[in-house]
Amino acid sequence: IFHLFLHTRKKMGLLLLLIICQCAIDSIKTHSVSKPNIILLMADDLGIGDLGCYGNRTLRTPNIDRLAKEGVTLTQHIAAAPLCTPSRAAFLTGRYPIRSGMAAFSRVGVFLFSASSGGLPSEEITFSKLLKQKGYATALIGKWHLGMNCESSNDFCHHPRSHGFDYFYGLPVTNFRDCKPGQGSVFLKGVQKDLVIPVQITGITLVSLAVLQYIGLLKVPFRALGYFLLIITISLVVLIFFFYHFRQLNCFLMRDHQIIQQPLSYENLTQRLTKEAMKFIERLGHRLDLMISKVFSNLVHSVILKAVLCFLFFFRFFFFFFFHLGQVLDVLEKHNLNDKTLVYFTSDQGAHVEEISSAGEVHGGYNGIYKGGKSTNWEGGIRVPGLLRWPGVLQAGAYIDEPTSNMDIFPTIVKLADAQLPSDRIIDGHDLLPLLQGEVTESKHEFLFHYCNAYLNAVRWHPGNSESVWKVFFFTPNFSPEDSNGCYDSHVCFCHGGFITRHDPPLLFDLSRDPEEKVPLTPETESRFYEIIRVIQQAVDNHTRSLHAVPNQLSWDNLLWKPWLQLCCSSLFQSCYCDNESGGTPLQVHLG
Repeated sequence: IFHLFLHTRKKMGLLLLLIICQCAIDSIKTHSVSKPNIILLMADDLGIGDLGCYGNRTLRTPNIDRLAKEGVTLTQHIAAAPLCTPSRAAFLTGRYPIRSGMAAFSRVGVFLFSASSGGLPSEEITFSKLLKQKGYATALIGKWHLGMNCESSNDFCHHPRSHGFDYFYGLPVTNFRDCKPGQGSVFLKGVQKDLVIPVQITGITLVSLAVLQYIGLLKVPFRALGYFLLIITISLVVLIFFFYHFRQLNCFLMRDHQIIQQPLSYENLTQRLTKEAMKFIERLGHRLDLMISKVFSNLVHSVILKAVLCFLFFFRFFFFFFFHLGQVLDVLEKHNLNDKTLVYFTSDQGAHVEEISSAGEVHGGYNGIYKGGKSTNWEGGIRVPGLLRWPGVLQAGAYIDEPTSNMDIFPTIVKLADAQLPSDRIIDGHDLLPLLQGEVTESKHEFLFHYCNAYLNAVRWHPGNSESVWKVFFFTPNFSPEDSNGCYDSHVCFCHGGFITRHDPPLLFDLSRDPEEKVPLTPETESRFYEIIRVIQQAVDNHTRSLHAVPNQLSWDNLLWKPWLQLCCSSLFQSCYCDNESGGTPLQVHLG
C-alpha cells in the first residue's frame, strides 16, 4: 500500500490541495482493463490555454506535458456547462444538467450560499455510487458546490455522503473572493446593482405616502403603514446581517457532516488537505483492494492576493502544481502501478476572463485562441483540457480531435469497474475507451448541446466521415464593453433578456476552419447553410423530446439563503465561529 499527494499552489497565492488516494492491487497478477486504479483530477476555472501541451509558450508546464506525452490528449474536450455547479453535476452523473434540474432558468446559475435548499437530487445516480457498489472506497476532498440541505440544517440530503462518497473533507460551496479578508466582494458588487432600483422604489413610495398623508389627499391606516415599515426594517436587518457575516456563513471547512473550521482559514490549507488524504489511505489501505478518490478542487478558482507581481505568483502556482504532479507520476512508476492506473485531468469549464481586481490585475487565466470564457458557450468557456494516461492500454503521445465531453467519464469508469449503467434514464455520455484505444476513429457524439443555464444556447454537429464541426448559436451574450472578450461590467455573462442577442437564422461556424469563431458563415459563403441548420434543428427537436420536467434545483426559492438551513458550528449569535483543526480530530470513515 502507498499514498500519493499533490501539493498545489493556488493561483494568486492561495494554497489548496488536489488530493489523490490510491491503493495497489495485489490481486491483479496480469494486466487487465477491468477495475483499474483511477485518479480523477478536476481543476476549477483552468483555461485550456494555460497549459504547455495545449500551446502555451510562456508558462512552463513540463510535468503536465509529460502526462500528455505519455497518454492521450483530447483536443476537443467539452465541458457540459460553462459554470461550476451544472458542469460538476453533469460530470458526476453523465447527464446534461437540464435532466437533473441543475440548470437555472433565472440569472444565477450556481449555488451562492451554504444555506440554499437546492442541490444534486438524491434520485440522481453518480459514478461514485456505482463504483462503491463494486468495491471501491470513495472520498471527495476539495470543492463540492452541489448543495447541502433540503428542509433542515442536519438532513444533508445533497451532501457528498448522500451521493456515494464514504468520506468528505472540504468546502461545501465555492471559493469566493469574499472568503478571504480584505480581498473585496464579488458577490456584493453584483447584488448592489439589483438592490438599487428596489431600494429607490421603496424610498420613493414611503416618502410619497407620507406626503399624501400629511396634505390629506390620502388616508393610510397607521397600522398598515406600521406593518409595512416593520417588514422593510426586518428585511434590511436580515440583509445587513447576512452581508456582514457572509464569510462566516458561507466559507467554512467540513469533515463529513461536521464543520471543523468556520470561517475557513487559508493558512496551510494545502498541507491540511494532504494530511486528510494520508489519513484516509492509511486507515483504509489495509482493508481494500481498490480505491478511487474523486477530486473536485478549488485549484484555480480565482482569489485576489495583495501582490503587485501578479505574473510572478501565477508562475509560482504553476511551478508548484506541475512540479508535484510530476512527483505523483514518478511514484506510480516507482511502485510499478503505471499499467494499473488510469489518470484523468480536466477543468470544469474555461478560464474566468472577467476576474480582474480593482487594481487592474488579471487573475482569471487564459483560454488560448478561443473566444470568451467561463459562463459562455463560446469555445473559450467550454473547451477544456482532457488528458488521459494509462500505459499499456492507451497509446502514448496520441491526439484525438473528435468531440468528447466530461460526461463521458461516467460511462467510461463505470464500465471499467464492471458496473452496470442505469437503464431507467438517459445517459448522455459515451464510453471513451474504444476511441482512446483506436478501436474506432469517430466520436459517438454526432451532436453536443450547449446550454447557458437552462436555455439551449448552441449546438455542435460533427457529421460522420467529415472533418467539419458545425456549431450554431441561437443567441450570444452581449459583451461589455462591446469590443471586449467578456462581460466585464457584470463579472459574468447572463443567458436571457437584455443580456443576450438572439439570432434568426442562427449564427453558423465551422470550427474545423474557424476555431476562433471569428467569422459567421452565411448562405452566400456556405452553400449548405440552410441544410445544416435544418439537420441541427431536427436534432434539437429530438433532444427536446427526450427531456422531462423535473424540479428546478436552481429556482429562486432553492437559491435564496434560508436561515433555518444555515450550518453553524457554534451559534449565529456567536458569529458561527470555531476552529477544530489544531486538535487533530481522528479521521472516521464510514463504509456502507
